[in-house]
Amino acid sequence: MRNMLVFVILAAAGAAFSFTAQAQIKCWNDANGKRVCGDVPPPGAKITTIRAPAAPPPATASKDGAADKDAKKGPMTPAEREAEYRKRQAEAQKAAEKAALEEKNAQAKRENCERASAALRQFESGQRIQRTNAQGERYYLDDAQLAQEAARARQEQQEACK
Repeated sequence: MRNMLVFVILAAAGAAFSFTAQAQIKCWNDANGKRVCGDVPPPGAKITTIRAPAAPPPATASKDGAADKDAKKGPMTPAEREAEYRKRQAEAQKAAEKAALEEKNAQAKRENCERASAALRQFESGQRIQRTNAQGERYYLDDAQLAQEAARARQEQQEACK
């Protein structure tokens, strides 16, 4: 049993070292001047060794020191493609909702501006304006009240039409 364990350990070590040896490709020029590549060059040849990358290069660090998540890792699995698709769909939906909310807010702002401008035009028109008091009786605004209401409408217009 112990011999078997030693054999397995030696076999694993030999396999690990053989992979690193296979990762080297040697190139040289033959007698005719042609470039030849292989793992065993002839004796006396000027050799250029090319190392195949054993592992992908480490991810580059961004400004804040975090690993670059956008680095290509190879072809994506179907599950990864599906996850990316769902992520893009969620981002597009959020962007559409945000744009719709901004448009709704802009529309409300335009309506408020138009309403405030119409009120100001009404107060500055010089026509008599009537109101109803708490008892349900009608009364007309006098000049001081009109000036006060016009000033209030002018301030609302400035706030609404920024």
